Amino acid sequence: MKISLRPAAAALFLASVMIVGGCKQPSAPAAALPAPTASAGESGQVSFWVATDTHYLDPGLQDGGKAFQTYVNGGDGKMLPYSDELMDALVRDADLKKPKFLILSGDLTNNGEAASHKKLVEKLAKLEQDGTQVYVIPGNHDILNPWARSFKGDKQVIADHITDKDFLKLYADYGYNEAFSRDDKSLSYAVQAAPGLWLLMIDSAQYMNNEKYNFPQTDGRILPETLVWMEGIAGQAKQAGASVITVMHHNLISHTSLAVSGFKLNNSQEVMKALRKDGLGLVLSGHIHMQDIRRDPDPDVYDPAAAKLLPVYDIATSAMAVNPHQYGAMTYEAGSHHFTYHTAAVDVEGWAKAKGSQDENLLNFRAYAEKKFTEESYAKSMGRLKDSGNTEAEKASMAEVMARLNIFYFAGTVAEHLDEIKALPGYKLWEEAGEGFMADYIRSMSTEKTNKSNVSLELTLPVPQ
Repeated sequence: MKISLRPAAAALFLASVMIVGGCKQPSAPAAALPAPTASAGESGQVSFWVATDTHYLDPGLQDGGKAFQTYVNGGDGKMLPYSDELMDALVRDADLKKPKFLILSGDLTNNGEAASHKKLVEKLAKLEQDGTQVYVIPGNHDILNPWARSFKGDKQVIADHITDKDFLKLYADYGYNEAFSRDDKSLSYAVQAAPGLWLLMIDSAQYMNNEKYNFPQTDGRILPETLVWMEGIAGQAKQAGASVITVMHHNLISHTSLAVSGFKLNNSQEVMKALRKDGLGLVLSGHIHMQDIRRDPDPDVYDPAAAKLLPVYDIATSAMAVNPHQYGAMTYEAGSHHFTYHTAAVDVEGWAKAKGSQDENLLNFRAYAEKKFTEESYAKSMGRLKDSGNTEAEKASMAEVMARLNIFYFAGTVAEHLDEIKALPGYKLWEEAGEGFMADYIRSMSTEKTNKSNVSLELTLPVPQ
């Protein structure tokens, strides 16, 4: 898809069947403000990646025992038993393909365990040693998370978690030390990632009350003071002739038609207005775990007044921890401000073979991961259909539709498979099911959009106005 940007208890089920799942910082010296782009005609393509929701768990925090297996089986589809291998495979992929930089847009760890953060930082150091700069922001799982746990035998054990100040120290070399500007009200910062390309790395998570309520707050917002700071960065980018990508963990735009909260920013309308005013037309997010690309104004809704608005895109890259374990591979052309985005799966099988692994699950990871994800979706669907009144054969048929749709939904490829899904007997049963969350969920997954591709995008991004 090629575009030129220019002005002119439902949530819990969503996390199981859908399998989706401001603090003041110490002052620090900032890097010098990037010089203006040398020439409007400057060229040179830069390759970079964005990954999100890695949910890394230090393998030393689990022994594979009953408590861990129970936790994994009751979870939201994250491949926690192989999170270490997934990260190692990503590091190998980057070493082979040499992206200039990698963006990690939050939920770096499973539940903010101090040991997971420290182990992950070791892997990020290897990435940078291999030549790929890393830029991180926190997600709602990463800081002051009272749910940090290790797993020993049949018991979950409270594990140490980190504070916002700890996060800043641990990840100092992965964005914060390279920043030319830091927001003093959050863990947000601005960095020049390539000539003519700036990143606004925005901390949208809310974690300061987690310990008070013994619960990790999942919804997000951008502070008013941070929006003012962002406006200043946009003004500097205009003077420098630079393109800007805004990165945040929470979504700017709704990526599902279901009436669920916690995924989109609480103050999304205010943020959208600010981004549009500042000429910032591209957002990279995560959090919802599925692959989806949305635009505001919505191309499916005809509105003559909207034609005058700057289109703003929100690319929600699917969780790397969840099937199909992919990231977004992007390119940027400095002279033309031209971007491309497409999904790419982490090559776990290639890593396992190079490592000499004897684990058949790793050596056949794509098939294994898809089979496991399908089985989990099917089982959860059958559980929800238990009291539906349908026959066992009908329940099985409906659960098959749910499971198969989930596979494509999270990969962002439903449009390619919708005809075959609608031809299944179970799909008609869902259509006849009437109102209800499960039927609504099926409809939300199978709704076609004018913007048909959720896995690729091509656009020319203007310099902030």
